Amino acid sequence: MATPTTWWLLPVLLVTSPCCCSTPGPPTPPFNLNCYRPCDLKDCSVIKCEWEPKPRPDIPTNYTLYWKPRNKEDEHVTSSSSSDGFICRENFESHGGLRAWVQARNEFGSVTSQEIAFDTDNITKPPPPTFTSSHHDPLEIQWETICGRLQLSVGPCNVRYHTEDDQHWVEDEDHFSGSYAIMEPQPNTVYEFQVRCQCDPSLMSDWSASYRIRSTEAAPVGEVDAWWDCGLQLPSSDCFLNWKNLSVSQARGHILGYEVTVFYSNGTVQLMNVSADDPNSFFLYEDGKWRLTSSLKDVSSVSVSAYNSLGATKASPLPMPTPGKQENAPTIYLEMTEENLTVSWKQPAEFYDSVKQYVVQYKECLSGNGFDWIKVDKNQTRAFYKGAFKRYTSYQVSLFVVSNLNEVSQVATARGYSAQRVPSKVPSFKASHIAGTKVTLFWEPFPCSNQSGVILYYQIGVNTQKVYNVSVTPDHGSMTYKLDLSPGQEYTIWIRAVTVAGPGAKATTTFKINHHEGYEYLILVVLTVLLVIIICSFGVAVCVFQGGNKMGPLVPQCLYKKVPDPSNSRIFKQMKHQINEPRIWICGPLYEPYPKISVLEVVEIVPKVFDSDEIKKETSCFQMECQDDQKADPVTEKVNCTDSRYGRKEYSKMVDSDEEKNDSWSSSEEEQSTSGYEKHFMPSALEIMVE
Repeated sequence: MATPTTWWLLPVLLVTSPCCCSTPGPPTPPFNLNCYRPCDLKDCSVIKCEWEPKPRPDIPTNYTLYWKPRNKEDEHVTSSSSSDGFICRENFESHGGLRAWVQARNEFGSVTSQEIAFDTDNITKPPPPTFTSSHHDPLEIQWETICGRLQLSVGPCNVRYHTEDDQHWVEDEDHFSGSYAIMEPQPNTVYEFQVRCQCDPSLMSDWSASYRIRSTEAAPVGEVDAWWDCGLQLPSSDCFLNWKNLSVSQARGHILGYEVTVFYSNGTVQLMNVSADDPNSFFLYEDGKWRLTSSLKDVSSVSVSAYNSLGATKASPLPMPTPGKQENAPTIYLEMTEENLTVSWKQPAEFYDSVKQYVVQYKECLSGNGFDWIKVDKNQTRAFYKGAFKRYTSYQVSLFVVSNLNEVSQVATARGYSAQRVPSKVPSFKASHIAGTKVTLFWEPFPCSNQSGVILYYQIGVNTQKVYNVSVTPDHGSMTYKLDLSPGQEYTIWIRAVTVAGPGAKATTTFKINHHEGYEYLILVVLTVLLVIIICSFGVAVCVFQGGNKMGPLVPQCLYKKVPDPSNSRIFKQMKHQINEPRIWICGPLYEPYPKISVLEVVEIVPKVFDSDEIKKETSCFQMECQDDQKADPVTEKVNCTDSRYGRKEYSKMVDSDEEKNDSWSSSEEEQSTSGYEKHFMPSALEIMVE
């Protein structure tokens, strides 16, 4: 099976690729023989003949041009080593016919081309026409030929042109007037024209040299392409305004400057004028982009318009971008090389109705000029950048949505690299918390400026025993991993990041877990519980034994029972007339922390008969004296009110046993000599005797 296939392929290769396997032999026969009479400003004196192919440089070849009159056998020759030859004027008649052919000869043989016949008066070829004048409104060019000097009539001319931005020629044929006009040219656009003509009778001339002319200016149209540079993460307080030059078709003239209107959140408006020819220090221009050098804070939106001498564009509003909702957000895909970046995304169905356009932005993580954006229609799901992207450098690509309400929100981001390499050592790796046998490992994500590839996952190794693959968490925030180890051992833990180029360098930490470390947290809990129990027990003991004087100084005021002030008792008011003390001591006693109410002496009471008239007399006298005291001493009335210092009511509001019986004396001896105060707060004589 192999042998027939080999023999069959050999002639195919010889036929389809003769050049690579050619052997020395006779030259290729000349073809496309063409003869004409090139004219200058005076006459058309010679005949020039051209043919193909060009002679091969590796094998010397001689070419011989033969010609003779059409009806004669006289043969003339001229030799040449190139692909053209000339017939001098004395060797042909100006109105006769000729036949011509070419022979090619080398050391291996000779070949001859096909013979052609022509009339010498019909092969005249005039020189290209020359441009004489032009007009801008309308855009028109004019030219002239030498047909009159050759005593020939002017024939048709062909015109072709293209703009400076579009190199595709537009050709228009058969013009006899010597002029050509474009009725609706693009404003302020450079047009390049070429013309060729023929005389009657003659051949068509070659194309003339190019003639360039710029059309007149007009007011600019469209909107300025403006965008924000807010760094790598939103929301950001530092946003820089950027915009691009208008295209030639939009500018339609020389742009003199830009008007920037800034709308602040508090309602104020600021207008800035930027000269395109002499920008001030607040603006930077580079590679067709403008940038405001200072960030705009507390701004709700801006608008930018461009103007020339004939008008201005419509102001393009640009609101501040905000982080968008991440649910149902489209996923973006990157294809990145050092020359190109292609961004594509899948558009959710619920996005379509509310979307006005998409904005695709890329920004270099390192400080530099790596920042650009493209605005695309809502029907497109792909954007393409052409530029020089650095190797091993992180680029953040962001997708923004401009809604029909002119609201801008960021909906997706991705990181891209034109080329990747192994990552560096993981930063800030340590065992941050050891509780018993539980160990929490902590490390920080790579900063954007230090990333050289997309981190696929992390590898964590424990001594030489196990290796764990840890998935990548979001770039912002801490990264942790928990291990359950055995006590009494020393551990060496390492971590490294992995990209498509391979694993990076290891970061290592070493520690030891002791046997008692597992019970430290339990001891702490037990001590805390015991402390709470002791405090509670102390509080209960204080509440139970608060009556003792020795404990009194240690007990806070809030634990005291509300003990009434004895000075408010009516019995003490009666006693103030029987002792030689100032009134103020009875009616308004000074504050004592632990007053002694009285010293009780137990005596035996001898029964006797009381005279009721005498009692009434003493009682009425006592009441009169109290009235006199109340009139004479107003301080006493104040003492009877609520004592605000101790937060308790006066004792006078408590009813004595005397008042309950309407000042009547009972037959009981105890009731005759004891008031309600003593009954309530002091032990009786019987209780003391029993003790």
